[in-house]
Amino acid sequence: MHSSLFDVIIAGCGPTGAMLAAELRLHDVRVLVLEKETEPKSFVRIVSLHARSLELMAMRGLLDRLLPHGRRRPAGGVFAAIAKPAPKSLDSAYAYLLGIPQPVVERLLEEHATELGAQVRRGCTVTGLSQDGEGVTVELAGGERLRTRYLVGCDGARSTVRKLLGVGFPGEPSRSDTLMGEMEVGVPPEEVAARTAELRETHRRFWLRPFGERVYSVLVPAAEVSDRAQPPTLDDFRQQLRAIAGTDFGVHSPRWLSRFGDATRLAERYRAGRVLLAGDAAHIHPPIGGQGLNLGIQDAVNLGWKLAAQIRGWAPDPLLDTYEAERRPVAEDVLDNTRAQTELLSPEPGPQAVRRLLTELMDFEEVNRHLIEKITATAVRYDFGPGPDLLGRRLPDLAVKQGHLYGLLHRGRGLLLDRTGHLTAGDWSDRVDHLADPSAELDVPCVLLRPDGHVAWIGDDQQDLDDHLFRWYGKPAAQAPTIS
Repeated sequence: MHSSLFDVIIAGCGPTGAMLAAELRLHDVRVLVLEKETEPKSFVRIVSLHARSLELMAMRGLLDRLLPHGRRRPAGGVFAAIAKPAPKSLDSAYAYLLGIPQPVVERLLEEHATELGAQVRRGCTVTGLSQDGEGVTVELAGGERLRTRYLVGCDGARSTVRKLLGVGFPGEPSRSDTLMGEMEVGVPPEEVAARTAELRETHRRFWLRPFGERVYSVLVPAAEVSDRAQPPTLDDFRQQLRAIAGTDFGVHSPRWLSRFGDATRLAERYRAGRVLLAGDAAHIHPPIGGQGLNLGIQDAVNLGWKLAAQIRGWAPDPLLDTYEAERRPVAEDVLDNTRAQTELLSPEPGPQAVRRLLTELMDFEEVNRHLIEKITATAVRYDFGPGPDLLGRRLPDLAVKQGHLYGLLHRGRGLLLDRTGHLTAGDWSDRVDHLADPSAELDVPCVLLRPDGHVAWIGDDQQDLDDHLFRWYGKPAAQAPTIS
């Protein structure tokens, strides 16, 4: 039987799915999130939120919720674990790395989505889908059928939605696995440090890093694995530590244990009709550099307002297609930089020679900054056509007369930041806020920001602005169709 019509059904309530649900709810879209797991994840894995994701959290008023649960670390030393300090010239108010348990991120984002009115149903497995010109029929295990106008697969690397769509997922399969976790050690810190330093000369995929009182972050190559879906045991760590280091360092009392492979794949397309893909359903890569969760959250913020515009009836025709056009090249770049970082971890002489050369080059501020901006996604520039370098880039959290710029973006609307005081959002004011502030720290007269904080227009001419308001925000309110 068919249930009531939803605007959007999201398969998967991980960070990408929960963030997307919240973004859609900011625009009053009826959202249902289906999660096959009955309970949130129990095993704790620490993930890294990089500067761009922290900026997006600040834009939605979520950063203060996250900070108490995480540990701030410098943004340096993340590219292929080459130990260099963060460049001083990172252009972000959030130029640090936040290490935070993944279940906490998922819980806080799900709470945010449900507070905004999203429905979440656990224990629901998608088993089938079919689409027509009006919407998508989603079939669940047990036979229940749900009807929605759009479906988004945020259901991870083994995405059922992607497979049901028949979208290819080409790339390289996993060739080697690595164990990663946090645990206490039973030997003196000097002994750990000395043995680790000795082994790191040849084994880049090995480390024990202190992470508080007697607690260490442990990374060690795994033995052959039969089932990657099963988390490893402490005995697996002990066995591999003894094999590589000749000692297991007396490890005990694990905080969390996980295993990852180095498979690298990218979906051939992100959209087929009324079904879209985001997060790990669209791209997977090794976790070196800690970019995966960030990439998914950034997908969600790019897609949310565009899909909402489509549903609310004011989206310009090509708007929804810009999601794939903008985000797929970003994923391609992340896949390439993780491939490069993975090579740099190889113990072979060739990759080690390249690593030594790159380590020298990173002493140049510009090289170090370029690589860190890749990892943190602060250098992403979407192609909006010819214009100044700022066009298509995200705007940092500038000081404005009302405090900080990102505080004005909590509602997920566009923003006209106007230093001239002569411009107006006019008939688009139902979708775009306007701040006239001659004191804003901008080198240009005026910018039009999208809800994801990227600069869609720069200038001081009202007619030119109106053309760009139409390009990004569709017909003005007087002409736009209303969808209830």
